[in-house]
Amino acid sequence: MAKVIVALTMSLDGFIAGRSDAEHPDGEGEGVRRIFDWYFDGDTPIRPYQEAERRGVPVPPFKLAAASAKVFEELVDSGGAVVTGRRTYDISGAWGGNGPLPGLPLFVVTHRVPDQVPQGESRYTFVTDGIESAVKQAKAAAGDRWVSLMGSSVPQQCLQAGLVDEIQIHLVPVLLGTGIRLFDHLGPDGIDLELLRVVEAPGVTHLRYRVVR
Repeated sequence: MAKVIVALTMSLDGFIAGRSDAEHPDGEGEGVRRIFDWYFDGDTPIRPYQEAERRGVPVPPFKLAAASAKVFEELVDSGGAVVTGRRTYDISGAWGGNGPLPGLPLFVVTHRVPDQVPQGESRYTFVTDGIESAVKQAKAAAGDRWVSLMGSSVPQQCLQAGLVDEIQIHLVPVLLGTGIRLFDHLGPDGIDLELLRVVEAPGVTHLRYRVVR
């Protein structure tokens, strides 16, 4: 059965994006961009992205430290589907039709289906009947692989609904002071986590937790 994961970069004080442009990485100046420096501060390319580039798919020019590249490749290689919200989809320009993880089906939770969808390797499904339906459809598409949750709202909704199996945080040692938090609006009861792995790398610490049910 597919595992549902949240895997995102976060500042030490809990922010994943700038306040002015919600979930867009460049939404608020240099401070926000700093939490993504680890994607570019090494000399190890991402093999699945190299393979996509050879197929003519535009991909980010990531070059990571060796330890970070190993963590990132595991995420890409294990991916089976992606779930995100309409705002992330719009801000990204629909990733040019190729999704945040090239080739994977992407399920967009929305109240309104766009008139046009860019052509590319990814298949987009617009889900208008809620987060649980989107995750169910994504898990069916992913088979025994991982379903990745993108943005801030979708992970929060899934945590509230008890749908998340693992959280993977790429924790960057910077305090942003403002922006969009990943773990807002989770309700009063608390969520217990079990630490599975810590990987230290230049400029980032990769943390992996299991959600305890």
